Amino acid sequence: MKIWTIVNQKGGVGKTTSTISMAGCLSAMGYNTLLIDLDPQSSLTHYLGFDSEKNALNMFDVFVAATDKPRAPEVLRQAILETSIKNTDLIAAHMALATLDRTLGEEKGKGLIVKNALDHIANEYDFVLIDCPPVLGVLMVNALVAADTIVLPTQTEHLALQGLQKMLKTIKLMRTNLKDKMVTKIVPTLFDRRVKACLNAYSVLRKEHEGDLWRGYIPVDTKFRDASAAGKPISQIASNSRGAFSYEKLVNDLVKYA
Repeated sequence: MKIWTIVNQKGGVGKTTSTISMAGCLSAMGYNTLLIDLDPQSSLTHYLGFDSEKNALNMFDVFVAATDKPRAPEVLRQAILETSIKNTDLIAAHMALATLDRTLGEEKGKGLIVKNALDHIANEYDFVLIDCPPVLGVLMVNALVAADTIVLPTQTEHLALQGLQKMLKTIKLMRTNLKDKMVTKIVPTLFDRRVKACLNAYSVLRKEHEGDLWRGYIPVDTKFRDASAAGKPISQIASNSRGAFSYEKLVNDLVKYA
């Protein structure tokens, strides 16, 4: 089982769109995939048609159950929801996740909860995709600690590049502390070759982040909105679109590192 964490400390860069789009590609390739929504805003959960307030168990329960080790695996399994995407399951988010930094306090090992939980189902999925909140705290730390590959969607505009620097510093710190060989891939998103600012931002990415940069980009595509309205990955509603083609290329490249 390989774990991909989709993260950025800036909002609005395409994290949830990337998560669901990559899940659609993995599904088409025949992989069993688990999606984890760690964002208290629950965008991924709602995208897939679930009500974060009505699910019996969710990621908040998984965190709380971590202190009760005999019960933790059972809670994890009960929280898994079957989605409409073939071979793809979800553990939903809940707004209570926003309280975890306070709830867990100085709890020992709180940064390892997701990693330890996933160890219980390591043989049941080929890939786990974790959608993160844009805030550095216990949720993001858990997602980074668990990751084999970090996917960094980065909007091709000036302010997003500034936020990228902060995120890369966070990842560097995590690597130092864990002595872990995580693969990091910066994925340029919302790219419009007609806009000079996008071209300039993409040029900066290629110049300053060559080693971590995915050599492609995710274009602006209205089909992403159609896919969101349908609650499906773009590959399932517009397989010949530019957006679907770009994510297919991205996933094929990422699988090579798995």
